[in-house]
Amino acid sequence: MGFKVGNRVSVLDEDLSGYVIKIIDNNITIETDDGFELDFKSNEVVLIANESQLKRNSFLDVPLDEVLKEKESSKRKPKNKKKVKERFEPTMEVDLHIHQLTDTSGRMSNHDMLTLQLDTARKQLEYAIRKRIQKVVFIHGVGEGVLKIELEYLFGRYNNVKYYEANYQKYGLGATEVYIFQNAERD
Repeated sequence: MGFKVGNRVSVLDEDLSGYVIKIIDNNITIETDDGFELDFKSNEVVLIANESQLKRNSFLDVPLDEVLKEKESSKRKPKNKKKVKERFEPTMEVDLHIHQLTDTSGRMSNHDMLTLQLDTARKQLEYAIRKRIQKVVFIHGVGEGVLKIELEYLFGRYNNVKYYEANYQKYGLGATEVYIFQNAERD
């Protein structure tokens, strides 16, 4: 496809869009809406002709009645009893292995990967606090221990959180379990 500098493009396999700033052979450099410059092959991006037209036509195929009916239908889920052992298992697991978080880790530096993992951990911890989830297991792996140290620093910033090694039989040495005190005051 004939891309030109200044074209608005979207990346196919990622939630990224931006403007073309440089084209060299089959490589296209875009500046994302967040101001980052990223390189992609020309077959990894698509041209966005008219963004407002794209948004306007996205939902024309679905009648409004169907959308409302889907929203209004309440399906009761049967309550399933948990075994005693299961009640004490953590209710939420967050796998922080980089291949679980992104498909494009090959283009990321170690710092970018660590930042993505820590941002994911922080967002999931905040989510658990908001939703009053009491136990969360963060699976970080063994590796060199950098992520584990950074996670401990992150968890230490919350006064309503206690963290410790997760169940060794289930996770090995590569996981940290976080217990969230529900009635504690936050800073």
